[in-house]
Amino acid sequence: MMAIHHDEAGTVDAPLIVLVHGTMDRATGMLLLSRRLDDRFRVLRYDRRGYGRSAPHDGPFDMQAQVDDLMALIDDRPAVVVGHSYGGNVALAAAAQHPGVIHGVAVYESPLSWEPWWPGTTAGAAARATAGDSAEAAERFMRRLITDEVWEALPERTRATRRAEGAAMVGELRDLQANRPWRAEQIRCPLVVSAGSRGVQHHRDGMAFVHDQIAASVLVELPGCRHDAPMRHADLFATSIVEPLMRMVGGGWADQVSCSAD
Repeated sequence: MMAIHHDEAGTVDAPLIVLVHGTMDRATGMLLLSRRLDDRFRVLRYDRRGYGRSAPHDGPFDMQAQVDDLMALIDDRPAVVVGHSYGGNVALAAAAQHPGVIHGVAVYESPLSWEPWWPGTTAGAAARATAGDSAEAAERFMRRLITDEVWEALPERTRATRRAEGAAMVGELRDLQANRPWRAEQIRCPLVVSAGSRGVQHHRDGMAFVHDQIAASVLVELPGCRHDAPMRHADLFATSIVEPLMRMVGGGWADQVSCSAD
């Protein structure tokens, strides 16, 4: 099994929270959120296979492999999982398969690419459709995500690294479109689904759809936020999404939130 790079912060015996990044990101994208939480919780971040310091990776990049990586890092510890974008689907798939370990989940603007109504004009759809060249697909995705100007200002080494991650990106996104990763009836733990008020419409619609499908879930809109809320608005993300989830989960997670409010 190829190594998955990971970092843990906080008190060793504190309740565990795992932060799962999205497509074409890495663990550092969740660093500010981790710092906002690691004074009360044990926080695990990791580079998913094919990204950051978990690259290069031979794959596969399907959802089952993603879940297996996550569960190997959790190592049977009771955990709450917070997933951004594609990472939210990893969190939900893990909760569906391992309800005894995953005690709660929060997802932010996770794509529902397998649904027939999901638009075919997204950045992910454009990347999936790029024929044959995963490096080109990665560049197209990044240009759409951060704009041409920002992409062209990046050092060539950084651009080369991002292009090399294209195999992971294309593999996971094609699998997500072709195979439903979880079903609503399988999600039995507390769930917070969320989107930004300035996010694109299909992300907001997708999170409302998940909320409608899972009656026990809570839907949260982050005011003034776009898709990058975990990175740019870590304090708001923690207080509006993560901490309410901790209260829903109860036990040691809720106790730590209560302690911070005292």
